Amino acid sequence: MSDNKKISMSVVRRLPRYYRFLLELKNNGIYRISSKALAEKMGASASQIRQDLNCFGGFGQQGYGYDVPKLFDEISAILGLDSRYKAILLGVGNLGRAVINHVDFRSRGFELTAVFDNNPALIGSRINGMTVLDVSGLAQYCKANPVDAAILCLPKESAEQTGDILYGSGVRCFWNFSHFDLALKYDDVITENVHLNDSLMTLCYCMTQSKQSSQTQTEQ
Repeated sequence: MSDNKKISMSVVRRLPRYYRFLLELKNNGIYRISSKALAEKMGASASQIRQDLNCFGGFGQQGYGYDVPKLFDEISAILGLDSRYKAILLGVGNLGRAVINHVDFRSRGFELTAVFDNNPALIGSRINGMTVLDVSGLAQYCKANPVDAAILCLPKESAEQTGDILYGSGVRCFWNFSHFDLALKYDDVITENVHLNDSLMTLCYCMTQSKQSSQTQTEQ
């Protein structure tokens, strides 16, 4: 495999999509596929797929294509999905509950080990088999237990303070649903920022462009 530091993040961000499509092919009993057929399924180009996979060693055979189960396993390994990183979640409001209940952490390389909140009405309650802990004990928990990553489902006004506690406890990796970007404050953290509103506005833009294009064609 090539040095990951030299691989564009645009390529890395396409890997989960390859994973999803290969899993579907595998589940449907398809064990061999050409780059052209895979490209057609994914709505991409064959050259793009070959270029992306060549960043990690290629995996295809001329005249044969890709061995689907083998490529699926290779992508899984590249993504590190068997890592079982220990993760904790902060904030069990509506968003936090949705993440706890619906994200399959184990198949995505993580194990959710604890969840925290500051709401007395929620502390001690159970969500999907997990007891909500008091965030006032966050530093002590991190000291006593391995924490590889933190999931922030907090409002912006709480995220910075909680992030500071986590950073001071040695946590450097964040799946961040808050609107506070820890990477702007700490230059040695790994942060995957998730902005649902940004995604929705992007959809709105695409719909608006499509509508304007249709109107233009109608006027012509």
